[in-house]
Amino acid sequence: MEFITTIEAMIVDVLGPFGPLMLVGVLGFMMILLTLPFLFQKTEDPLDKLKATQRTTQKVPEKGERLRTPTGKDKLEKYSNFLEPQNAEDFSAVKLKLMQAGYRSKNAVRMYHFLQFTLGLLLLGAGAVYALYQSAQMPVTTKDMAMWILLPGGAGYMLPKYWVTRRQAERQKAIENGFPDSLDMMLVCVEAGQSLDQSILRVAGELKSGFPELASEYEIVSQEMKAGKDKTTVLKDMSERAGVQDITSFVTVLVQSQQFGTSIADALRVYASEMRDKRVMRAEEAANKLPTKMTLATMMLTVPPLLVILIGPSIFNISQNLGQ
Repeated sequence: MEFITTIEAMIVDVLGPFGPLMLVGVLGFMMILLTLPFLFQKTEDPLDKLKATQRTTQKVPEKGERLRTPTGKDKLEKYSNFLEPQNAEDFSAVKLKLMQAGYRSKNAVRMYHFLQFTLGLLLLGAGAVYALYQSAQMPVTTKDMAMWILLPGGAGYMLPKYWVTRRQAERQKAIENGFPDSLDMMLVCVEAGQSLDQSILRVAGELKSGFPELASEYEIVSQEMKAGKDKTTVLKDMSERAGVQDITSFVTVLVQSQQFGTSIADALRVYASEMRDKRVMRAEEAANKLPTKMTLATMMLTVPPLLVILIGPSIFNISQNLGQ
């Protein structure tokens, strides 16, 4: 008992009155980190074992045949039950958001939640280290201790979500800016005698340098059409990936034109004209917002120097007279 009392006194002298509690919390945190890999380790499915056995028993390709390049197994796959939402709606919502931000890989959802979990734990540990250091230097309240530990952890957890949301908005803005020009080029190609598939492929090539985000969407549409996928489904998938209202309306126009048998060139001509007018209206709206946005900055930058110039000499003279 004396040994334990001595150790407790040493901890209190070094870390303060909350030293034993903080030490227990750090030890518990480390034990949780050590047990996580064992808790979320995914057992191998017997069906996967059977498939692996069947692959090994297949005949060896003859000489001259090209072997398929083996792909490495994803190291995060064993933690998929923990890193991926189990609800289909939540999984589809996160996948759609990442797709609209430009992340289309199969493991994008898994990597997104892995980054949230990892950054949250890392910054939480950094906050705990900083809190222990501050408590050793000076007395710290429980509220400050909790803020120093929890705020970095929350910021680390929310950082990937903020990045994806910002990337999604920037990508949608870039697609929205380049869409009217793409309609004009597509109209020229269609009126020149090219089909819609050829026009989309040509427009994708022309837009690569100026609007790569929109060009990539057109390339995906062209490749899916070449693969034999239904044109209506391909266009609707494009509107979902882009997440822009203008493209959704454009897809609706093309689908209705195909269903009713009307001319695609006429539909493109009318819609391209509307998109040009809409772009002009957006520019005018942004210009009209500038005076309002500049009012506060103008007041903060001009009024204080003006007051100093006008009132400063009077205040100085009054202070001199009062001093005499």
